[in-house]
Amino acid sequence: MEDLRLTHERQEVRSFIQQVYLWMTLALLTTAGVAFAVSVSPSLVEALFANRSLFFVLAIAEVLIVVFLSRAINKMSAQTATVIFFVYSVVNGFTFSWIFLAYDLGSIASVFLVTAGTFGVMCAYGYVTKRDLTSVGNICFMALIGLIIASVVNIFIINDTFSLVISFIGVIVFVAITAYDTQKIKRMALNLSYTDDLEAKSKGSILGALTLYLDFINLFIYLLRLFGKKR
Repeated sequence: MEDLRLTHERQEVRSFIQQVYLWMTLALLTTAGVAFAVSVSPSLVEALFANRSLFFVLAIAEVLIVVFLSRAINKMSAQTATVIFFVYSVVNGFTFSWIFLAYDLGSIASVFLVTAGTFGVMCAYGYVTKRDLTSVGNICFMALIGLIIASVVNIFIINDTFSLVISFIGVIVFVAITAYDTQKIKRMALNLSYTDDLEAKSKGSILGALTLYLDFINLFIYLLRLFGKKR
């Protein structure tokens, strides 16, 4: 009986994790597709980058969507949460279109593969490790606040060396956060494996996908700043 329970639990956890990665992958493909489409459209590029106010409105909208989805997901349906998640990935596509304008396409592809490999390794570690990564997550959260402050300061001083240091630290932080978030999502999966509430599981998978999507995007951006070849 105990073996049957454990087998069921593992199947439920595996199914949940697969759903998380499916949503994350679809969102990443959506962002990449929109970003590339915008970058090859002169009219969209001009509308987005000639008018800085529009770009900043979209950037602020990204933050508000993440905050809203994270805090209000339990009050909405799984379908609504899914739509909001993909709206966010589309908005990200517009704001990240600068990547295809600033960096060589081959360089983008190379860094993407490095990011995917690094991300995959850290996800695997976070999933299988028996070590509690909560303290690592707390340290990374404090480091993330420092990164945000440093990035804002660098907007005004525009120092290339400082930017490289920020990017290097950013890679380390998001490598660690990826492992922590994976462990956190696994725990969420274990908790949800005891319920038959499909709605709760669906919303949990969207929230997990959003978390890992953000980790992947940030890790990619920092690695691109370090190793990307500019046009």
